[in-house]
Amino acid sequence: RAAARTSSAMPASASLAAGLRATVAKPSASVKAFTPLRLMLSGHGARSVRMASTVSRRLNLQMRTSLAQMNVQSPVLLSSSPCRSFASKGEVMEVPIPSMGDSISEGTILTLLKKEGDYVAQEETVAEVETDKVTVEVKSPEAGTIKDMHVAEGDTVEVSGKFFSLTVGVGEPSAAAPASSPSEAPAPSPAPAPSDAPSPPPPPPPKQPPKQPPKEPSKPAPSAAPPASSGVEEPRERRVAMTRMRKRIASRLKEAQNEAAMLTTFNEVDMSALTAMRNTYKDAFLKKHDVKLGFMSAFVAAAAKALQEQPAVNAVIDGGDIVYRDYVDISVAIASPTGLVVPVIRDVQKLSFADIEKEIVKYGTKASYGTLTVEDMAGGTFSITNGGVFGSLLSTPIINPPQSAILGMHGIFQRPVAVNGQVTIRPMMYIALTYDHRLIDGREAVTALKRIKELVEDPTRFLIDV
Repeated sequence: RAAARTSSAMPASASLAAGLRATVAKPSASVKAFTPLRLMLSGHGARSVRMASTVSRRLNLQMRTSLAQMNVQSPVLLSSSPCRSFASKGEVMEVPIPSMGDSISEGTILTLLKKEGDYVAQEETVAEVETDKVTVEVKSPEAGTIKDMHVAEGDTVEVSGKFFSLTVGVGEPSAAAPASSPSEAPAPSPAPAPSDAPSPPPPPPPKQPPKQPPKEPSKPAPSAAPPASSGVEEPRERRVAMTRMRKRIASRLKEAQNEAAMLTTFNEVDMSALTAMRNTYKDAFLKKHDVKLGFMSAFVAAAAKALQEQPAVNAVIDGGDIVYRDYVDISVAIASPTGLVVPVIRDVQKLSFADIEKEIVKYGTKASYGTLTVEDMAGGTFSITNGGVFGSLLSTPIINPPQSAILGMHGIFQRPVAVNGQVTIRPMMYIALTYDHRLIDGREAVTALKRIKELVEDPTRFLIDV
C-alpha cells in the first residue's frame, strides 16, 4: 500500500528528480520527504514488500536514473538508514547481524552452516547465534552466493555488525541433468546360442576325511602382563567455557539471592483424586483435544486462581512502587539441552485444562529442538518448576526475577498418612512456595499455597468455584 501511494504521488522521473534535489539541498527534510519510499524499500513487512515488488523496481530504476542525472551515486540515499535495498542479480549485498530480540545486543556464533562460495536460498539458515536467552537462527534475506564471510564460529558479534557479503542471484544450482536418450543406452548383450553338445557329467562328490578322536582341551595361555606405566599421569580435569545461557542463568540466580528476601513455605498434596480423574478421562480427553491430560494443567490452573485471590503474590516491586497485575502469565520451567528455560503461558486465568496442556506441549517441543524465541520467554508474573520429573522429594526453588514468587512441585510417592483417624497409603506430593518477603507476608503466601492444595486435592472445586 505504501508502494502504491508512492507510485501515484511520484509517477514521473522528473517529480522524483525534483524531490531528490530538494533532499540533497536540505538533508534534514530527507526523512519527511521520502518516508513512503523508504518504507517501501525497507524490510518492514515482507508481505507488503512482495505485493509492491513491481512498483518498487520501477521506482528504484527511476531513482537511479535521476541520481545519475544529478551526478550523485545511489548509495548516498540508501546508506543513510538501515533500509533494505532491492539488489538486482549480480550485485553484492552486505548482510548485517539482525536484531535478535529486545534487550539483546550481542551474541556468539554457535554454528556456521554455510561458508564462502556456498549457494544460499532466500530465508535459508546461514548460522546459529547463541544469546543469553535463546539460540537464534540467522537467515539470508536473498538468494545468492556467499562472497565473503566476516565471522567465524565462536566469535562474539553485535547487532547490525558485519555478517557476510552475498552476491545476489548468482550460483543457483542447476537442474538435474536429463536422463540419457534411448539411443545412448548400452545395447543389451546377446543371449548365448544353444549348443547341441551334451553337457559334461557333474564332478564326483569330494571324499570326507576320516574322523579323528577328540582332542583334550588345551590349557589357557597365561594372560599377558599389563603394560608398564609410562610414569605420566593422565589429566583428571576438563575445562570448558560456559555458554552464554549458562552465564545468564548463573547471573540471574545470584541476582535473586542478593536482591530478594526469599522465604519458603511448604505443604503436601494428596494426589488420589487428581490421579483417579486422570485415569478415568485420559482417553476421552486425548480423543477430543488431541493432547494428553497431565498433572501440570491442574497445578497451573490452581495457581492462577490462587494468584487472583492473593494479588500480592502476583505483584512485583518496581522502584518505590508495587505493581499489581490483573492478569496471570505463568512461566513454566523446562529443561532444554542448553539449560533451563522458562517460556510463558499467557492469560492462564482464561485457559482450560486442554489449552494449558497444549501450551506446555508446544513449549516443550520447541525447547527440545532449540527453537524458543525471546518473545516466548518475555514477561511472566509467576513461575512453576517441577523437579518431580527427576525424582525430587523436596526442594526450595529460587525466585525468577523480577517475579516475586515461585511454586515448586516434586515427585509423587506412596506414603502412609492419617485419613479420618486411620493410617492409609496415599500418593503424596510435597509442594513449596518461595516468595519475596519484602512484598509478600506469610499470611498471603501460606493462604495461596493452601488454596493450590485444596484445588488439586479436590478438582471438583474448579467446577463449582469454591
